[in-house]
Amino acid sequence: MKTIFHPASERGHVNFGWLDSHHSFSFGHWYDPEKVHFGMLRVLNDDIVEGGGGFGLHPHDNMEIVSIPLKGALQHKDSTGTDGVINTGDVQIMSAGSGIKHSEFNSSKTDDVNFLQIWVFPKKRNIEPRYDQKTFDVKDRQNKWQIVVSADEKEGGLWINQDARFALGKIDAGKELDFAPKIKGNGVYLFVIDGSVEVAGTKLGPRDATGIYDTDRFSVKALDKAEVLAIEVPMTA
Repeated sequence: MKTIFHPASERGHVNFGWLDSHHSFSFGHWYDPEKVHFGMLRVLNDDIVEGGGGFGLHPHDNMEIVSIPLKGALQHKDSTGTDGVINTGDVQIMSAGSGIKHSEFNSSKTDDVNFLQIWVFPKKRNIEPRYDQKTFDVKDRQNKWQIVVSADEKEGGLWINQDARFALGKIDAGKELDFAPKIKGNGVYLFVIDGSVEVAGTKLGPRDATGIYDTDRFSVKALDKAEVLAIEVPMTA
């Protein structure tokens, strides 16, 4: 097993007033040559958007883009004709493919929204742009993994154009969850949303992360009540 530790305190940070964002990987004006990507995982931004703020219409291509609201809701519009709200408990995915334009605004005029914006390099390029979202029952991730994104639609998650999986888990203090990559050779980027855990002898607190690869299985032990996101991705294209 090989691991890499990314403490929350070393993330990139920008604050534009309407947007307060922390970057796990190089993004925008922040560049760290040691943190450009983890395998096919390119972006993990922890965004807080103030009431009434948001990202205006802008383009993307050839990227799988996942949004996970942690608090509040987003108003989404895109060039596929989709117009709707993504609430806490929902997960959104866009295959930018040959090209898509979208906007994401805080659906509240007064309260902040906090969401994770995650980009994964696609398996196939220039596919037809697509959008999907799904509401998940958070009780189904208590002391177990809930698959919310997967290339295998039988797992119940949103389909992604990559041999990847996203799993969310809420773990009671003292409990352990094992994680086994579905595809041999895949790595896992484990991001702690809340609480603290121990993985491979390393203690992680809120917003800390660790990349784990060259292993068939690892365990996550909650040191206190914790919520974690596991992002499984191929390590090479």
